[in-house]
Amino acid sequence: MPDIHPSAIVADGAVIGDGCIIGPFCVVDAQVVLGERVTLKSHVVVTGDTHIGADTTVFQFAVIGEIPQDLKFGGEDTRLRIGARNRIREHVTVNCGTAGGGGLTTIGDDCLLMAGCHVAHDCTLGNRVIVVNSSAVAGHCVLEDDVIVGGLSGIHQFVRIGQGAIIGALSMVTNDVIPHGLVMGPRAALEGLNLVGLKRRGMARADIAALRRAYDVLRDGDGTFHARAEGLDGADSAAVQQILDFIRGESDRSFLTPH
Repeated sequence: MPDIHPSAIVADGAVIGDGCIIGPFCVVDAQVVLGERVTLKSHVVVTGDTHIGADTTVFQFAVIGEIPQDLKFGGEDTRLRIGARNRIREHVTVNCGTAGGGGLTTIGDDCLLMAGCHVAHDCTLGNRVIVVNSSAVAGHCVLEDDVIVGGLSGIHQFVRIGQGAIIGALSMVTNDVIPHGLVMGPRAALEGLNLVGLKRRGMARADIAALRRAYDVLRDGDGTFHARAEGLDGADSAAVQQILDFIRGESDRSFLTPH
């Protein structure tokens, strides 16, 4: 059975999974669904049409599922879906979606949202995403699997960040980032590949070599960035093809390009 502290307020209608722990002074509203073994440490607010997956821990003073910080929001019913085994640290805020953005904010499995960070309305975060302290992800952004956003960084609305990319601390990212890219700077630029991350995830040496050759083409080739990217078509490496597919994908922003 769930362990609910006497000072916590759990509204009628909330679904609380087996083994949940709801600590002192938490507030859980009526539309909330907590999976098995979810822990709310203390002083946590979970509101709105919010589902949190099994074995997720939410730390003190986080606010999960509150309405968007969007002046166009008119009180419509929107949702937040958070996967399993996430760690959501102190003072994190995550908002539900908006009707104009599809009505849904999603966070995958095994993510770490460090203290004080913000995930805005209509964002999609994949699995194993890390957002470091005091970083902000604006509305409608897509962060694919294994992305790391360094501390005190900002991600502009509608930006896509490809799988395995890393954003250095104190960066302002205003355009899309290719998969496995390394980005840094106050007005961030593409500085290379996330080679450390590729090695940690066990990517084959041949694929890493192919990615390095592909990056050289994107940096030094002739023509526009998109024209250089088309020169990667037909590459034997699935990782290189992934970059090309990402660049061909639908985007509301341009791309961060190499120096």
